[in-house]
Amino acid sequence: MNFALWLQRTAARCPDAPALYTGTRLETDYAGFADQAARIGAALSARGLGKGDRIGVFMKNSTDYLRVLYGIWWCGAAAIPINSKLHPREAAWILSDAEAALCLVTPDLAEGLAEAAPDCACVVTGSAAFGEMLAAPPMAAPVARASGDLAWLFYTSGTTGKPKGVMMSFATLTAMTLSYFVDVDEVTAQDAILYSAPMSHGAGVYNFMHVLRGARHVVPESGGFDPAEIFDLAREMRQVSLFAAPTMVRRMIDVAKARGDTGDGIKTIVYAGGPMYLADIIEAVEVLGDRFVQVYGQGEYPMSITALSRADVSDRSHPDWQARLASVGVAQTISDVAILDAEGRPVPPGETGEIAVRGAGLMLGYWNRPEATAETIRDGWLWTGDMGRMDADGYVTMVDRSKDMIISGGSNVYPREVEEVLLTHPQVAEVSVVGRPHAEWGEEVVAFVVPAPGAEMDPGVLDAHCLSQIARFKRPKAYIALPELPKNNYGKVLKIELRARLTKG
Repeated sequence: MNFALWLQRTAARCPDAPALYTGTRLETDYAGFADQAARIGAALSARGLGKGDRIGVFMKNSTDYLRVLYGIWWCGAAAIPINSKLHPREAAWILSDAEAALCLVTPDLAEGLAEAAPDCACVVTGSAAFGEMLAAPPMAAPVARASGDLAWLFYTSGTTGKPKGVMMSFATLTAMTLSYFVDVDEVTAQDAILYSAPMSHGAGVYNFMHVLRGARHVVPESGGFDPAEIFDLAREMRQVSLFAAPTMVRRMIDVAKARGDTGDGIKTIVYAGGPMYLADIIEAVEVLGDRFVQVYGQGEYPMSITALSRADVSDRSHPDWQARLASVGVAQTISDVAILDAEGRPVPPGETGEIAVRGAGLMLGYWNRPEATAETIRDGWLWTGDMGRMDADGYVTMVDRSKDMIISGGSNVYPREVEEVLLTHPQVAEVSVVGRPHAEWGEEVVAFVVPAPGAEMDPGVLDAHCLSQIARFKRPKAYIALPELPKNNYGKVLKIELRARLTKG
């Protein structure tokens, strides 16, 4: 079991099939894609890397991202895809925690990472060293791996504020891939997957389905999310699918209406990363048509907990169509989903509890964190931290997050991580970070600050302090001074009261 075998088999079956594009420019067919991955794998193997090693990928979206991923698997190592939006210090921490043997990095991120992680061996894509990797004699075949071996080490933050490495095996991601064909969408050789969202996250794991089918992989010229560019590419490339957070879908609707676009050329938009406002998805279908499928997953159970089918998203005839459209769908084929009370007992249909899942999509556990693993996986169930309810027909509706995570623009922000940074500044005595609803981004980060005695809160100074230590998208968009934080009798900050203050203005 090795994903590189999938690429090798597809290249053998259809070597001339177009594979990697930047915009509308074809870079290589599947024979070339497989050959380049085999050469990278050989170069990594020549460095002594292989089974048991972990290799970082701190790269912005590019076709090299796929070459590197499959090169890593070709030599038998595991990949550590790191969000390119992270501050270099955050990326350095991940590489250190994962004990990465090497990191592949794009030129725009290389200098910052070199300063933050001077002891980490790095290869910059586009450099002479990377060219030498692509010129290495290719490995004849990928290194054999067991289905339970580590393939992808994904770092996601938790309530402690420190990232945790989610260990995904070849079997985990294989199950997710096969479930996609059954529960989300079929893929043909004529299709194209567009990487407009970060390839380190949900967009990246959708490469597998398209490699298996010999479909096209398209990275926009911008390397990121630009609705106008997406519409133009889709018209040119045809049968395009993409992954998008709900806030991205909202922006696509607005641009489509302004330009008169109808989504021509788009086959499927898979939306995930948080529930979508009912009014938004209704309008999305009205403007762009029957192109939408929703999935619900987590890093610990990637993309395969539940799905809301294209038929359900587009249906307006069922008596409960609005309730179903507001849900995250029904359990995917590989998954068993339950709503549990605090004691782990199933609650009756319609009642709220914590969403739990078990099945083939479950992570191996957290990297070097057995206690956190035991806390999250109990009796085989992954406790998601999301509160929800399930109706009699199996449709799951998310009600709230038991954890205080903020989702801004499809990216996760964990309040404690921001709070810990702010508390290191001498102006700050106490701080509590919450999310405030935002029309475009879903939520924005707001910090309530109790200034230190004798100090005055200066938002500009605090903003600069945050930017020196964490990613830009995590920093608060507003700082509000309070004489004290509201707390209960046990001294716990009442974030619900802070959110209520924001609602009241």
